[in-house]
Amino acid sequence: MTNFETQSFIYPGTLFAASFIMTTIQISAADFKEKIFDYETEQEWKYKGQYPAIIDFYADWCGPCKAVAPVLEELATEYDGKLVIYKLDTEQERELSAMFGIQSIPTLLFIPMDGPLLIQKGALPKHILKQVIDERLLRAEEAS
Repeated sequence: MTNFETQSFIYPGTLFAASFIMTTIQISAADFKEKIFDYETEQEWKYKGQYPAIIDFYADWCGPCKAVAPVLEELATEYDGKLVIYKLDTEQERELSAMFGIQSIPTLLFIPMDGPLLIQKGALPKHILKQVIDERLLRAEEAS
């Protein structure tokens, strides 16, 4: 599935196009290896994605995770075509969560196109998330 899809609906004499903007994307460890980094075959970190990304390590039972989820949905829509936001369930993907040392949730992993990863524990407010995205992910992308 792409970040942006358009579907057309034809009614007699009229053509309507409905646009669907991608929101956050649920991923598994297999998706992580395919889209982000294959930790089983690669030794050195090299991000595979086309856009900077955020991975939200969460669990369904986590209150702060539920609080930050709508903010991440808004940001996924707002930065569509510039940034990808993934969600990874720590209950389902314990091995991958352990690899990143996830001990508290939510934990956000910020992935620039180049350079070091940034890990932040806790639910951040939207204005702080936007600041990190603009200054650490997108500005770094513009400088390349």
